[in-house]
Amino acid sequence: MIDILDAVLSDDGTGADLAALPVPESYRGAVLLAEETTMFEGVATADKDPAKSLHVMDVPTPEPGPGEALIAVMAGAINYNTVWSAIFEPLPTFSFLKRYGRTSASAARHDLPYHVVGSDLSGVVLRTGDGVTAWKPGDRVVAHCLSVELESARGHDDTMLDPEQRIWGFETNFGGLAELALVKSNQLMPKPAHLTWEESAASGLVNSTAYRQLVSRNGARMKQGDTVLIWGAAGGLGSYATQLALNGGAVPVCVVSDEHKAELARSTGAELVIDRSAEDYRFWKNAEEPDPREWARFGRRIRELTGGEDPDIVFEHPGRETFGASIFVAARGGTIVTCASTSGYQHVFDNRYLWMSLKRIIGTHFANYREAWEANRLICRGMIHPTLSTSYRLDDVGAATHSVHRNQHTGKVGILCLAPSEGLGVTDPEMRARHLPAINRFRSAPDER
Repeated sequence: MIDILDAVLSDDGTGADLAALPVPESYRGAVLLAEETTMFEGVATADKDPAKSLHVMDVPTPEPGPGEALIAVMAGAINYNTVWSAIFEPLPTFSFLKRYGRTSASAARHDLPYHVVGSDLSGVVLRTGDGVTAWKPGDRVVAHCLSVELESARGHDDTMLDPEQRIWGFETNFGGLAELALVKSNQLMPKPAHLTWEESAASGLVNSTAYRQLVSRNGARMKQGDTVLIWGAAGGLGSYATQLALNGGAVPVCVVSDEHKAELARSTGAELVIDRSAEDYRFWKNAEEPDPREWARFGRRIRELTGGEDPDIVFEHPGRETFGASIFVAARGGTIVTCASTSGYQHVFDNRYLWMSLKRIIGTHFANYREAWEANRLICRGMIHPTLSTSYRLDDVGAATHSVHRNQHTGKVGILCLAPSEGLGVTDPEMRARHLPAINRFRSAPDER
């Protein structure tokens, strides 16, 4: 592994150099163990600690099969699916791996008593399997997390509709929080030349997800002038949604949880910001009963900021805590576009505000390859910027995941895998210099470690 890292970091290193090096028989990765899936039984979700379930340990190196690539991972990132994986909610990921393993002999490799997690990476192609022609050893890449078989006709209009669509590193094994990772070649995209390894790894999942939610024909089809309510606008997903809204000529209304996050949202160019903690919105009277009066108070506040307009689009992802309010405040004929449910999956809302006002709910889930490629192209062109706030070492992946679970973070939290330090991997310093303030915007966030 040291020889591989030296070849990647060498100024005169080539793909041929990497291809000539032997592949290690094992590598270090962030691993969950099937034997520990009951360790949090009886513990409240908020009290489950990912640092107890995530282990950094050596695992055997998989051989890339047809259409696959083995990647030397320089950096990864924490996503909320890593939190779900590590607290074994809503169910242990080993059920996903077992189901996948039954589909083919190749997929059976993923059904193991351990799960290497992680759905983002930046790195270098180390090996490719048969049939891979678009990528070769030495290519600098990032990966999106859609793993798809494409043997069904249903996936050929939109690959997210393929019945064998899975999220790599969550519903498959050999994920990106490791020194090596196994991906399908059609997960790969060019690494942004002006960004470091850790910055490049921050955007794949969340930027692609936000792009499909807001911009794509499969999402809300955002247009210029739309008012877009964005929950968690300084978090991993919302920080990209805010940029996409501004970049696309929309008017974001950014909802955040404290004043520091409010200032971060304003620093991106957003002018309309609601600090829900300062204004003390409580959308539930108790654990079972929502409070429509608070929905109405929230709606009045939005109209104060927008000059009387309701949101054309509500960018939803918190779920249970906010969904009733999202339905209520959306404009007549407006769209609530939702992915994930970080505060709970059981949503409660008053359907009168949906059907009588002709509103629409659109469910989205990650992105197809074209959408992910277009989202990455915006990063490569410096039109959207990574919102990385801090990076941890691979050995500290449990603490990093814990911070995301507790919402102690802003933007994205990165993980240095093979990269020995931050700041490496830039091959276009001139472009970087032009965008440096935007690249570093979230770096001003307090270090929560």
